[in-house]
Amino acid sequence: MTANEAAIKTNGHEPSYLEYKGKHTGILGWILSTDHKRIGILYLISLAIFFLVGVTFGFLMRLELIAPGRTIMDAQTYNSFFTLHGVIMIFLFVVPGIPAVFGNFVLPILIGAKDVAFPRINLMSWYMYVIGGLLAVTAILLPGGPADTGWTFYVPYAVRTNTNVVVALLAAFILGFSSILTGLNFVTTVHRLRAPGMTWFKMPLSIWSLYATAWVQVLATPIIGITLLLVAVERWFGVGIFDPALGGDPVLYQHLFWIYSHPAVYIMILPAMGVVSEIIPVFARRTIFGYKFIAFSSIAIALFGSLVWAHHMFTVGMSDTGQFIFSLLTMLVAIPSAIKVFNWVATLYKGSIDLSTPLLFVLAFIFLFTIGGLTGVMQGVLSIDIQIHDTSFIVAHFHYVMFGGTGFGFFAAMHYWFPKMFGRMYNRKLAKTYFWFLFIGFNLLYFPMFIMGWLGMPRRYYDYLPEFHSYHLISTIGSWILVAGLLLMVYNISRSVFKGKVVTEKNVWGGETLEWQIDTPPIHENFYDIPVVEADPYQYKMNEEKSEKEVVS
Repeated sequence: MTANEAAIKTNGHEPSYLEYKGKHTGILGWILSTDHKRIGILYLISLAIFFLVGVTFGFLMRLELIAPGRTIMDAQTYNSFFTLHGVIMIFLFVVPGIPAVFGNFVLPILIGAKDVAFPRINLMSWYMYVIGGLLAVTAILLPGGPADTGWTFYVPYAVRTNTNVVVALLAAFILGFSSILTGLNFVTTVHRLRAPGMTWFKMPLSIWSLYATAWVQVLATPIIGITLLLVAVERWFGVGIFDPALGGDPVLYQHLFWIYSHPAVYIMILPAMGVVSEIIPVFARRTIFGYKFIAFSSIAIALFGSLVWAHHMFTVGMSDTGQFIFSLLTMLVAIPSAIKVFNWVATLYKGSIDLSTPLLFVLAFIFLFTIGGLTGVMQGVLSIDIQIHDTSFIVAHFHYVMFGGTGFGFFAAMHYWFPKMFGRMYNRKLAKTYFWFLFIGFNLLYFPMFIMGWLGMPRRYYDYLPEFHSYHLISTIGSWILVAGLLLMVYNISRSVFKGKVVTEKNVWGGETLEWQIDTPPIHENFYDIPVVEADPYQYKMNEEKSEKEVVS
């Protein structure tokens, strides 16, 4: 009799995935496990480490910009720091973030499956993620120093610099493979492993978002992999592909890069939208408004988002016809995003709203993403884009969408599923405290960039004219408040994993989806018996709030 069989015979139930003892124990029981839940936790730990490294680089950059002239670093170091900050935050946090951690953990449970379709490939994708991340970070220590091209690796900079660009390119290439494998796994899992009775329109909306994201990962990521490989070939062998000095075309590089990187924006934001669609009905105690509209808008965003890449390139000299078409498509892609926002707000209308921490992060997401989205539509207007292209206005817009959107969506998901993942509850009062630190610090940090960008402050500059000093000072003070909130959150979450109040019931928040119908934390294969789905998701009733005493002991 195995240890687990003995536990079932003695206690009447299977131990949770945290206690499960398979072929390996200790640390090997984690890093060699094919359990999707443990792999999700491994991603969470890895992401958190890389995120803090990326935050450190960003924080030091803001310190440098607190006043005109040199303060704590020289121009070359600043260039390396903003490149590393961008590479880490984009390729190691925002792109993999929600799918790798929460997609891995809850997607099989939400569709009534015991695991993903390819568990070993799932583990391999985590190993590739870690290897790619370590390569990106260790470039700092290698001769020549870290890349200084920006996270976009624009040619001819990426071909002519003497820094370790090839190491960074190789890191991004490996991370791309990790992303593709995760996408393949999710597409196959959703198609093949749904529980009996779970038709497409009985799936939770977060699954629609992860499904749409997975297709973009599979179809768009190979393009960036090939492009980065071509840059490495050009550096190694002097082949003229992108470098104009060798007969290449740098605009071709921009096309290939943004054919991936604009769909990648939706790889980043779509899963966060799924999280929002999951959380709002629970804390408003209402059925989601416009289920099919939200589901189809996820597919529409994935489709239209793959067709608008050249709006990043209005200043490169493309034809008037090309500019008009891409400007129009940019306007159209805003429609499915707006549909989601209107449906979320309609769901909240007259709801029995419980302002718990997950909903606070969701409300912040809606507010910040709306600002980011509206300023994105402004950039789709040709005349405005010419004025603000490559200014700090773009930096502000990008962070409002990526950090204000995806980042706050990630934090919402973490505070929503944390008790299910670990069987413990974080300090809810402290969580609400650092939420306000994060929200206020974020706006103080990034909103002044809209103003100074409109006034002409270029982005990626190590120094600036004195008239921009007050904006940079406010922005730097905002970074201190934001970092204080992040440190409080790291303390609360990491401490609560081991010392938080033990959760005794399955349904912590009063949700209707399948993860709230199973043990907390889940058993090794999630379900004792595969469920049969008969009702639609999100059948909430009004005023069924649960007191904190019922939730935790």
